[in-house]
Formats: sequence, C-alpha cells, structure tokens
Amino acid sequence: MKMLSLMAGIILLVVLWALVLPLAGRESFSVHMVVHMGVVAGVAPLVAIFASGTRYDVTMHWPWFTPVVASVVELAAVWGWHLPPARAAAEASWVVTALEQVTFLGAGLLLWLSCLGGAADGREGRRLAGTFGLLFTSMHMTLLGALLALSLRPLYGSGDVTCFGIPLSAVTDQQAGGVVMLLVGAVVYLLGGVVLLASALEPRETSGGRL
Repeated sequence: MKMLSLMAGIILLVVLWALVLPLAGRESFSVHMVVHMGVVAGVAPLVAIFASGTRYDVTMHWPWFTPVVASVVELAAVWGWHLPPARAAAEASWVVTALEQVTFLGAGLLLWLSCLGGAADGREGRRLAGTFGLLFTSMHMTLLGALLALSLRPLYGSGDVTCFGIPLSAVTDQQAGGVVMLLVGAVVYLLGGVVLLASALEPRETSGGRL
C-alpha cells in the first residue's frame, strides 16, 4: 500500500511538472493552479502516506511541528506565492517557478506528514489536531479561491493567455484558476479532516477487548 502510494505520487508529480506545467501554457493562471493543487492536494498526501511512520517522517523528530504549525506554514506559502509580484516573478523565470513549486511541495508534505505521521505515542491527539489543521487549510484556500474567482479585474497581467490550447482573457483565466482552488481546496482538505477525525475517534483494541 505504501509503495503504491509513493509510485502514484511520483507519477502524478512527473505528469504535473514535466508535461502540464511546460506544455499546457505556463503563463496561464489556470494551468498554474491545476499544477499547484495537484502538488499540494494530490502528490503531497500520497507521498506522506508512504513516508509516515518511517525514517523519512521528519515530524517524528520535530514534536513541536504540529499540524497547526504546519497549516500556518502552508498558509504563508500559498498566500505569499499568490501575491501579484511573486506571481509575476514566477511567470517570468523558470528558476523562480521551480522555487515556487518546490515550496508548494515542501509545505504540502509537511502539512500532511504532521497529520498522518509523527511518533506512535500521542498519534490520536495529533490526528485530532490534524483535523483542525486540514480544516483551517481548507478554509484559507477556499477564501483565496473565492477572492480570485469573484474578482472582476485581473491581478496577474492583462493580456490573453492560452490554457490547454484554449484562449482566455486574463480575468477569465484568473477566475477559472480561482474555481479550481476553491473546489479542490474545499473538497480534498475537508475530506481529509473528516477522515482524520473519524480515525481519531474510532475505538481502539486493548488487551482486554475494545475500548
């Protein structure tokens, strides 16, 4: 199960970084958002499932790095890279784009690992905290997605762009990207929080039977 999860994560990452990002229209905000959400809500949890509880699980050695802390790091990464100057820099340079994408992957991995991994002692409490962390992440991504989707003026350039071969105006492209973030951020992180909560509240086996 863990190896299948890792393989799926690697394949998805290759598709996003080697195919979608360079070939679908890097100047398109919608393409950027498809790649961004694919990395943080697809690749990151898949790789975190593989790494949780192993020597690759850095949160086992960082007890202070709780899901709440990780969700704040994720917030800073997501909102910081979507400021207009940062977005313009990423569109203008492949080096900055690479830094942006690595930041998204790192922040996403740390968030999911902080929720799914960590030391065995107190893991139920960590998963309860992870529920809050994922729900908070869902909320701030939903908010940013809504702001972008409802904006009547483009924040990231003014010219037409090509998104997966489809020409779009700058504002339409931005609104479509906002919808992607709104839907994926709401569904994936909310679902993850619900699953973590159910797992934390599930009765545990003891030597004398179930609790």
